[in-house]
Amino acid sequence: MIKGGKGGSKTSKSGLTFEKRVDLRLVLQGIKGYKVEGNELFFNDKLVARLYKKFDIYKKFLPKHKVNWKSKLSKKLLPDETIFVLSNKTLFIIEIKFQEVSGSVDEKLQTCDFKKKQYTKLLSDTDIDVEYVYVLNDWFKKPEYADVLDYIKSVGCHYFFTEIPLKFLGLQEPY
Repeated sequence: MIKGGKGGSKTSKSGLTFEKRVDLRLVLQGIKGYKVEGNELFFNDKLVARLYKKFDIYKKFLPKHKVNWKSKLSKKLLPDETIFVLSNKTLFIIEIKFQEVSGSVDEKLQTCDFKKKQYTKLLSDTDIDVEYVYVLNDWFKKPEYADVLDYIKSVGCHYFFTEIPLKFLGLQEPY
């Protein structure tokens, strides 16, 4: 990955590896057996998930599930990435936070409880579960982040360092 945002990513056999702000589609395309066509994710030619970025959740996902966001929320939330896994009917909200210096991301990590509750409220009339996930770089392994990382877990949100295990998402690992 080239510093500043463009480039590729590496993948492992058991997870989605992120470097900076790489597109989820690119990460998945690099895993054996996975193929992305538009916003649809296939594993061995079987549709397993749908992918959405920022505004796409409002343009494509919510209308498909007959959700009028304006009747549920006072303001749009714009996730970095989302993946709706068909087998477990779960919408994973994925926020990618990579830091090299202290800054506003420190406080943004503390908003996961509110945001997860908002997404849950948004989908309350469906049978879709919501999981809120941070992908963090090693910057956040510093001791001063211990409390906020504990908080993230305590409110039912999740975080991973640079990689989300496919198994966590309910996706098949390649052979």
